[in-house]
Order: sequence, then structure tokens, then C-alpha cells
Amino acid sequence: MNLTVPNDMNRRHFMQHLATSAATIPALEFISHLRANAATVQKKQKACILMWMGGGPPTIDIWDLKPNSKNGGEFRPIDTKASGVQISEHMPKTAGVFDRLSLVRSMSTREADHGRGRYYMQTAYVPNPTVVHPTFGSVVSYELGRKRSDLEIPAFISIGGGSGSPGFLGMANAPFVVGNDGRIRNAETTGDAGRLNQRLSMLDVIETGFIGSKRGDSPKAHQEIYQKAVNLMTSKQMEAFKVEDEDPALLEKYSGSASQTGMMMRNAGGFGRSLLMARRLVETGVPFVEVNLGGWDLHNDVFNTLKNQRLPVLDAGISALVDDLTDRGMIDDVTLVWMGEFGRTPRINQNVGRDHWAASWSVMVGGGGLNNGQAVGATDADGVVVDGKSYLPGDIWATVSHALGIPLDTVHTSKRGRPMRVANGGTPIAELVG
Repeated sequence: MNLTVPNDMNRRHFMQHLATSAATIPALEFISHLRANAATVQKKQKACILMWMGGGPPTIDIWDLKPNSKNGGEFRPIDTKASGVQISEHMPKTAGVFDRLSLVRSMSTREADHGRGRYYMQTAYVPNPTVVHPTFGSVVSYELGRKRSDLEIPAFISIGGGSGSPGFLGMANAPFVVGNDGRIRNAETTGDAGRLNQRLSMLDVIETGFIGSKRGDSPKAHQEIYQKAVNLMTSKQMEAFKVEDEDPALLEKYSGSASQTGMMMRNAGGFGRSLLMARRLVETGVPFVEVNLGGWDLHNDVFNTLKNQRLPVLDAGISALVDDLTDRGMIDDVTLVWMGEFGRTPRINQNVGRDHWAASWSVMVGGGGLNNGQAVGATDADGVVVDGKSYLPGDIWATVSHALGIPLDTVHTSKRGRPMRVANGGTPIAELVG
């Protein structure tokens, strides 16, 4: 029988342990304890940052404009630093770093439902009632995280939203969800450190005995999650969440102009902070970080929303992240992926919006030592169909696997004994890895 546990249960269970234990350490002593137990983690380790655009972004207005089509929209394309590649006029900063980014313009996934589309894009498998496949962050956690003995915090962190399930890879590889302020809820620190140690020792005896009773996989997974909660209290690597320690000028670069106000500034600040936190986390050794920016289900008023809200947010955040990784010598070790669950219709509807469309759309990738500065694949003059070769989610994740050094012949086994190939047997995109 396939054992699956909802993500909210994973997080709640994890944080209950964290709250119960942390409640016995005085705040000042807790901070001192963190500093005294610093671990040296190598800076140059492979990692992936997924920028997840929940709702399905209109890539025809961002990455693959069709100015000569009657449904091409209001925006004009501009040249980028990548020869022959044009993107939206409202992404000028990103255009300036596009020599380190690339586009895959011929995605064709056929899943235009939010839930099914997200599942497919994040696992490389179409939904199946007999098995829950692991989201790709959980695959990376399983393949790379467990090999990083110096990593004391979770190997898969999701910022600003909830991600998919670890499926048959188990709770130890579930996404650890934090807010874009980096705060870990229920981790207040008051009490006596001596009592904490006594409680931890007693709980360890109980957990070990329960595992020895051989009652399936759950007790062992429970202990692993519990140990991660303890690690969160005792590791200096927790400081990676403290974006406020960064130079304010750098945070402003990620977030956009400080003069912006209202919803746009709140979104910019959140997304920018999240990307900066992601950089700090991968620098610490976390192999997979997901950053969420929702609100892309644009059935209405698509151009005003893009121009005045979403695209300035993206432009500031993406360009700052690319420059920051480059300045730190990390750009070839960190693979960037920008995607949603599908694109939007080439046809503009009666509400000046775009509806769900999975037949022909774009994904942005970059960094990772890939052959960047290009657009792979194409759509026709109206953006309705793929012109030539199309790509699937498995091809994107196979490309990421290649960049991360995860062998593509790796096979995982489901709870029912079924072999599951990494990236569903996808093929790395030749133009990007050749």
C-alpha cells in the first residue's frame, strides 16, 4: 500500500516538535548555541532554485511575444543581451542579464487544469490514482541532500507557499515551508537548556523503542523529521533565513524601487526577499529551493496587471538574482528554473484576459553551467502551435538533473515496487547541455 502524508501534516508535525523542544531554551542562550555549533559548508555545491508562478503565467506576453498577430497583445519585444532573443519591453533589467539565461519556447503539456498541470510540471508524471509521485524538489533532496553531511537544515525548502508531496520518497524529503520573511513559526525559545537535553534524551529512547517494534516505515520517518526539528534549533545554518542581515542596497535591488507602493511593493518585497533568501540557502548548502509568486490566473485585465504589478516584480528579482549569483561565483553551480503549470491562450478574451493554455508556451531556465543565451524551440506566428520539436516537463527536469549531476539512469521504487525513472525518462535538452 502506498503511504502518503499531506504536506500540511508534514509541516505541522515538524513544527510541533520544534515548538515543544524550543520552548525550553532561553532566547539569548539559543542564539549563543547556534553560533557555537557552526558547520562549515562548501560554497560551491550544485543547487536548483525553482521560481514557481502559480496560476499559469501568460508567457506569450513575457517570453515569446507575437507583435504581428491580432491577438499579440499590447506589449512590444525588446532585444536582450543574448543575440537574437527578444522578451517583453517590461523586463528591461532581465534583458540585460539574458546571456546567462535561456528560454524553452515550445513546451506542450496538454494539462490545462491547475491541479493536474502543477502536478505534471513539478513531478514530470501525469497524475495517477495508484501512486503519488515525488515533486522534483523531493527527488533532489533524496539524491543530493542525504549526501551532504554538513547540511543541518532541510534539503528542500519552499518559500512563500506550499509545494508538492514527497510521495514514495517519504516525509524526510518533504518541502519545508517558510514565509518570505524567513520566520519559522512555533519556534519561540524560552525555558531551561538542561531540561531540554533531558527531554530530548527521553524522547530518543521512546522513538528508538518504537522503531524497534517494526511497525512499518512511519516510525523511522517520524524520527527523521524530529531530528531535523532538533537540527533547526542547534545549527548556525539557520542564519541563512535572516535576509535582514544583508546590505539594504542589495535587498532593494532584489525588490525594486523603494518608491513603489501598494500591492506592487508588497509583492516585490516578498518575491525579492524570497529570492535573496534562496541565494543564502543554496550558498549554505541547500540543494533545492522553491520560491513562490502566485496570482497568475489572469482571465481579466491581463496587460494592466502585468505592466503595473507582475512584470516589474519579476524584472527586479530575476535580474538581481542572476547578478548576485554571478558576483559570488555561483552562477554555474545554481540552476534556475522559472515556470508555472501552463501558459495562457494566444486569443485575448472578452475581459481582456487570457485563459488556460497548455498546447504551446514557455519555460525559462538559466545558470547551472548550461549553454545559456538562447531560445530553444518556437511557436507559430500566432503562438497557437509548436513549430517543430516540443518539450515535456521531464525534459526540463532531465536538463536540471544533468546540471546537478544526478544520473539520468537513476530509478526509484514506489511503495508498490514499481520502478520510477528520474524525470520520467525525460531527455536533457541538447542545445542547453551539448
